[in-house]
Amino acid sequence: MLTTAPLRAKEPYPNRLIRIVVPVGPGFNTDALARMLAEELRKKARVQVLVDNRAGGAGGSVGAEFVARSENDGYTLLFSSPGPLGVNKLLYKGLGYEPLDLTPVGLMSEAANVLLVRAGSFKTLGALVEFAKANPGKLNYGSGGVGTSTHLSMEVFKTRTGTNIVHVPYKGSAAAAVGLLSGQVDMFFGELGASIEHIKSGRVAALGVGTSSSHRLLPGVPPIAATLPGFTSTVWYGLVAPPKTPAPIVDKLSSWVVEIMKQPEVVAKLQAVGGRAIGAPAGEFGRFIREDLRQLEKVIRDANITAI
Repeated sequence: MLTTAPLRAKEPYPNRLIRIVVPVGPGFNTDALARMLAEELRKKARVQVLVDNRAGGAGGSVGAEFVARSENDGYTLLFSSPGPLGVNKLLYKGLGYEPLDLTPVGLMSEAANVLLVRAGSFKTLGALVEFAKANPGKLNYGSGGVGTSTHLSMEVFKTRTGTNIVHVPYKGSAAAAVGLLSGQVDMFFGELGASIEHIKSGRVAALGVGTSSSHRLLPGVPPIAATLPGFTSTVWYGLVAPPKTPAPIVDKLSSWVVEIMKQPEVVAKLQAVGGRAIGAPAGEFGRFIREDLRQLEKVIRDANITAI
């Protein structure tokens, strides 16, 4: 007599450790935000959530490629800023993955950048622009690397002001900040949260913030848009999954990200470091990535930045 064993019920997701890959080393703002998200996600998912730093490669491509090649079961995710999620394809040849194939899960937050100069060098943005125009190639600026918001923001600034300021790329924004503090470079578009203490101590001067209006953490510093209408400089952070991750898994993760970003304590933590909680769901995040990439492609083209 033939018997049929009962079908085994599909195990619910999640039921084991979730790994969040971060394509930068410990100590960077991306890493700090990923750890904040991981802690809150652990409470929602009721499983361990591990942050796995995998720095290296062109624009953080090592960590992104690892996730792109991982199983699409929802247990390996990528938390990143724009570079690995789109910009890298415009700037680096021979990437081992296609950024737009990654599955959007949720847009977490946005942070403002601020234009910093060496203490005692320039008092106003107008004075900086005037000097740069009169002395092409004499000033330089640091960035966190090719394709980062710190790089592209200054290239937009140069295009808008008609100035020639030499690019000095570093391996990460923290190293670029040290370059400014030590006098190796003249200016740097730093993330506000990571720069606020140096500004308050007088070690660097802030000439303008990248938000459309004055920022509450720097009430005396004007927006760059007051001098260059429409200019913004911010960096966003989001969570993605491997290509073709099943919709039910994405929907569950996405709903958790949205819920987490609405929590008052999370909103307060982000505001304290110059950030803004967004919490956009998967579909909206996917559209956001493509629109952001379209705008950045124009920036790269206008600034004549070539692929490496």
